[in-house]
Amino acid sequence: MPSSSLPAEATASTRRSRGRPAVPLDRILATALQLVDEEGAEALSMRTLAQRLESGTATLYRHFGNRAALITHVIDRVFGEADLDPRVLAELSWDQACRAIAQSMFDTLGRHRKIAPLLMEQTPTGPNAMVLRERCLAVLLAGGLPPSLAARAYATLARYVLGFAIQLAGSGDDAEPERASAHFRHVSPAEFPATLAVVDSLPVPLEDEFAFGLELIIGGLRQLDAR
Repeated sequence: MPSSSLPAEATASTRRSRGRPAVPLDRILATALQLVDEEGAEALSMRTLAQRLESGTATLYRHFGNRAALITHVIDRVFGEADLDPRVLAELSWDQACRAIAQSMFDTLGRHRKIAPLLMEQTPTGPNAMVLRERCLAVLLAGGLPPSLAARAYATLARYVLGFAIQLAGSGDDAEPERASAHFRHVSPAEFPATLAVVDSLPVPLEDEFAFGLELIIGGLRQLDAR
């Protein structure tokens, strides 16, 4: 939402860029997300984004009051990529739907591995994020979970996905698993017999860790629901 009083920088930029055509919001957000994907969350600023757009910061202040508002829109654009058909979710049990929602969000964040730090700055409240939250809570409530458990279940799933999204952000080195595996295989049998006993399964791929942990969470929710 545009701010009623623009910073001095924006006012000056308005004078410099008067007459420039407006930049469509969709192009701004696409460029902002591309900037984050390529250079990381810390690179996203009003000035840097304006330079990428070959425009002035006043162009951005027409759409966003500040960087926080810009981040809200960028995050929500990512949430909008989650492939969640409400008709498909309606045909699933609550635990199957939770698994599908969490996996879809994990896959989406996997396509934008550098977005996670922005998710840590604020609670997603954009339209797409609200729809996603609503669908997940509706599934949990329709499955018979009481409101307090449904709220905690969603919060736990969201934090779990975010935690793994942060891990995704730091998993760009494809050679690291091989280095870790080689290290585990050459540890001292006397000091680390248990490590060597499971060495063929180490390190566990991040995607497998996510799926396994998700099953533990959903299994725990089933037990709580059964009580």
